[in-house]
Amino acid sequence: MRSGQVAVAELPGSARQQLTAGVSLLHPEEAVLKAMLEGWAAQQRSRLLAATTVENRGLTVRRLVGFTNDYPWRWAPADVEEWTSHLVGGGLAHSTIRHYQQSVALFLEFVCDPRYGWAEVCQARFGTHPVQVFHEWNTAVHRSDGEARPGRRPLSREELQRFFDYCDDRVAVLEGSGRKGWLAAYRDAVLFKTIYAGGVRLREAAMLDLADWGPNAKFARFGSYGVVRVRYGKASRGSPPRQRTVLSVMEWAAKGVAEWVEDIRPAYEVGAAGMLWPTERGRRIRPAGIDARFAEYRDALGMDAVLTPHCLRHSYVSHLLEDGYDQLFVQQQVGHVWASTLATYTPGWDPATCRTCWGGR
Repeated sequence: MRSGQVAVAELPGSARQQLTAGVSLLHPEEAVLKAMLEGWAAQQRSRLLAATTVENRGLTVRRLVGFTNDYPWRWAPADVEEWTSHLVGGGLAHSTIRHYQQSVALFLEFVCDPRYGWAEVCQARFGTHPVQVFHEWNTAVHRSDGEARPGRRPLSREELQRFFDYCDDRVAVLEGSGRKGWLAAYRDAVLFKTIYAGGVRLREAAMLDLADWGPNAKFARFGSYGVVRVRYGKASRGSPPRQRTVLSVMEWAAKGVAEWVEDIRPAYEVGAAGMLWPTERGRRIRPAGIDARFAEYRDALGMDAVLTPHCLRHSYVSHLLEDGYDQLFVQQQVGHVWASTLATYTPGWDPATCRTCWGGR
């Protein structure tokens, strides 16, 4: 073997590692498919991909096997088209369908790579071998970072004010009547305002801790709440969460968080736990709970049923751009990889008209 050359048997996930030579298989097709998937999982783990990513990709391959009722070494481009039509008919989002297609395409790249020996095994056992059937002309294109359903739009400033007023009214009503739940209503009111005022995603907000807040030396008016460190940002497939620092730009929101942390939150008696949004049981609030409360308030106001808490993040982007904040600043605040994604939040927005403003208004 030449210097620098890697033997097939030495590669994680290769056929020689997963299948014992000369052994007869009781159900050869299913056994080879299982070995392929186990080999692919080993190859991905060797690249330090997340366990959930590896597992979900394998399940997606199994979905296509079940749909076609056939094995990867007999798949054809027509199978991709029929599967895609089936997924579209099921109401799946564009980004979800694209992710499914990419997962199976990556699997086929692996089993078609001669270094792993899977094509050779299939040819010897089944008289055919796998080929790449996912191509540019039969798969969903990548639109942008923002591939959310189009109905999930930003709220207008009037809608946003109505929503926040309702949040505050619920606190006043519950507290005034002496009923239980006013603490949770107060927490949720500040939480929704924080999602909007920082442009954070739902899980990013739920995972915030007290220690994530800090002062901004350049803008003392925000006190101890001038910056927030987002530690659980949206990650690329198989990568750890992205982290970023978000600068406070709305003084009213910073004051609201200060009042919550210093005056109201201690009533929860969560001890040394540093979570920003505790529940009555002393646990961290779950995104599903935030979703449910938002839907309750949204429906009570008769607002569009398609609106979700993520629309508050869209509203933040749109309103900052409309107010003339610098494009790069907004992009960094919300953690977008591509600046073009911002254009999907505010149709007709022209970056040439924006003014640079890094410290807030």
